[in-house]
Amino acid sequence: MTDRIYNVLFLCTGNSARSIVAEALLRERGAGRFNVFSAGSHPKGEVNPYALKTLETMGLPSEGYRSKSWDEFARPDAPRRDFVFTVCDSAAGEACPAWPGQPMTAHWGIEDPAAVEGSDIEKQRAFATAFRYLRNRVDQFCAIPLHRLDKLALSQRLREIGEMEGATSPNATAE
Repeated sequence: MTDRIYNVLFLCTGNSARSIVAEALLRERGAGRFNVFSAGSHPKGEVNPYALKTLETMGLPSEGYRSKSWDEFARPDAPRRDFVFTVCDSAAGEACPAWPGQPMTAHWGIEDPAAVEGSDIEKQRAFATAFRYLRNRVDQFCAIPLHRLDKLALSQRLREIGEMEGATSPNATAE
């Protein structure tokens, strides 16, 4: 077993919902194995209140999250990333910055819960569903023996995780 700590960046367009939830989940479930960050190509500037409420409801910390640009992670002094995961289809289709260190990448797209219109209950249900899909992906990622797999096998496993229940089509909306 290795004591290496891996750097993971979750990307979405707005960095207000899915990428924030994914960041919170991996921080909690990865328990010291990962430094986790999230960012967006066009950050909304604030975290969706339903995302924070969902984290609280599910027993995860909801303090300290902010909507930020992926430019923060493209600077030369930014932490080197080992993994970059897109969680919305818009971010997956955008031209990403050149990430130093050639991180492993995968698309783990799910529907945007922030796009749901309707009652508070309908919005909360959408966020709970997104949380469940992201938790399943994060749990599968945490179960991978990262230090034992070669890049090809790891890349295949990361793609398979992105195809789990709840995967979106390329035409889904951004957060």
